[in-house]
Amino acid sequence: MNSSTDSPACSFAIETRGLAKNFGNSKILRRVDLRVRSGEALAILGPNGAGKTTLIKLLSGIMRPTGGQILIHGLSQKDHIRDTRAHMGVVTHHSYLYSNLTAWENLVFYSRMYGVEKYEARISNVLKQVGLEAHRHARFSTFSRGMQQRLSLARALLHRPSILLLDEPETGLDQQGLNAMWEILRHEEAERTIIFTSHSFERTLAVCDDVIILAGGRIAYHERSCNLDLASLHQKYTECTRAVKP
Repeated sequence: MNSSTDSPACSFAIETRGLAKNFGNSKILRRVDLRVRSGEALAILGPNGAGKTTLIKLLSGIMRPTGGQILIHGLSQKDHIRDTRAHMGVVTHHSYLYSNLTAWENLVFYSRMYGVEKYEARISNVLKQVGLEAHRHARFSTFSRGMQQRLSLARALLHRPSILLLDEPETGLDQQGLNAMWEILRHEEAERTIIFTSHSFERTLAVCDDVIILAGGRIAYHERSCNLDLASLHQKYTECTRAVKP
């Protein structure tokens, strides 16, 4: 990914200010302040229940915050929800694909929803990228977990979003699928911003520019990946997840 420095002219794809999310009396996220540079990759680490999936859903507009503000390329998400969503490609634990439709039919549906021009060529291209060209006429319900994840990625890439939000995108993928996915994300569009949750420290350091550790609904740690190695990241993760309690 791109390397950049902190400067007043630096462009941010995503900013959050005092972002909070409650479910009833449970405080899932507590005043999260975050800035993600355009064209860079941010990895979100943290134990189960730390708020990683909630943060992805808030940034994508799938879920509304209890408090705080989200800016997408400088636009308030609250005031410009349709415009900000148009910038997003999202892969979560829910595929948002229709089981009774084929791979091709699913992507046609989303192409029309996103207003993708020359959509047949674009669909062929993304299916080839994710290795599903030969399965274009197979129903989604017949796909393995890994194939479903790859079609979800194709859906997310379809409209050439400037931001990709990926919640544990490696779920269900074998090693070949993992390598292919990250190769696509690296090279399909160099200026795309990527935010992903992961449990893999090795993958995090291999592909990201910044790392945050969520613990107890807060950002317990934030560092540039170039300042970390595997041992130091493990150490910081252990310290943060021990010290910060929900």
